[in-house]
Amino acid sequence: MRMSSERTSTLPAISAITVEAPGRLHMGFLDPGGSLGRAFGSVGIVIEGCGTRVTARPADDAAVEGATTDAQRERIERYLRLLHDAYGAPPVSVEVEQAARAHCGIGSGTQLALAIGTAYARLAGIDATTAELGRLLGRGARSGIGVLGFDHGGLIVDGGQGPAHAGAAALPPLLARQPFPDDWRIVLIDDTTREGLHGDEERRGLAALPPFPQSLAAHVCHQLLMRVLPGMAQGEFDAFATGVSEIQQSIGEYFAPVQGGVYSSPAVAAAMQAIAANQTAGVGQSSWGPTGFAFVQSSRHADDALAAARAATRAFPGIVCSVTRGRNCGARFYAVQQPRFGIDAQ
Repeated sequence: MRMSSERTSTLPAISAITVEAPGRLHMGFLDPGGSLGRAFGSVGIVIEGCGTRVTARPADDAAVEGATTDAQRERIERYLRLLHDAYGAPPVSVEVEQAARAHCGIGSGTQLALAIGTAYARLAGIDATTAELGRLLGRGARSGIGVLGFDHGGLIVDGGQGPAHAGAAALPPLLARQPFPDDWRIVLIDDTTREGLHGDEERRGLAALPPFPQSLAAHVCHQLLMRVLPGMAQGEFDAFATGVSEIQQSIGEYFAPVQGGVYSSPAVAAAMQAIAANQTAGVGQSSWGPTGFAFVQSSRHADDALAAARAATRAFPGIVCSVTRGRNCGARFYAVQQPRFGIDAQ
């Protein structure tokens, strides 16, 4: 259904806009079974790198340039049709300048959708919220980390879905947000020979699991509330790392029957074990993987973790190891406004 045209004059006209959407780590659901009436709930961290960058411009006909796969091109074309049906506005061309690897646990699908939606809306002068764009493009119904992270950055906890929103595409509410400490680092291990569960396989996997025990949900929430959040708020790394590892181990054991183990990639599992054996680290797998993460206390600790991970995965092909940090801001926008030429940060 098309939105009201009264909203199409609230932003200045622009001739091109670039949107940079950040990557994120999904660190687990709090209660997938909804034992207290709210399903899912999740915790995650927005990270530097692993992001998506697109530029949109007015065009005679809708067009997509720079897509890395046919599936990505088709997805963008579908997003443009949904946006046009909702808001109208003249056609736009979209250039994909950078895109995160799909189905590896970094949130590439939500990044791409929100980057396209934001670019389209701002180019058309439509003051649409990120939550509205996420609902329109089918993002954020189960976990709000990607959509909320697009706006806020940092460590984010969302409250999942309540019974009043059962079957609806409402964005889970933001419950907590903590900035990531400057000195801490995140080691990422990606097994590029694998993809995490997605689409129909993900739905079948979730359906095959037994009910999430209330006692396990209570344990996960206890770790989050009394270790992870205060550890980050007060810079107490050991408490934070211990809580993250405990949450990840507990949730990984629950999902192990459908993903092949606590980690979906044996190589990533070996890397995480090697890192944890050498230093205190908060280790786990983002979403369905295969990307694993290790929070460490400093850049020196990150160098040691990289060395341990590379040694542990030397016999495995396709392993990419890198270091990043938390990102305490959301997406960035760069627009060329008419009639003036020049780049203005929005």
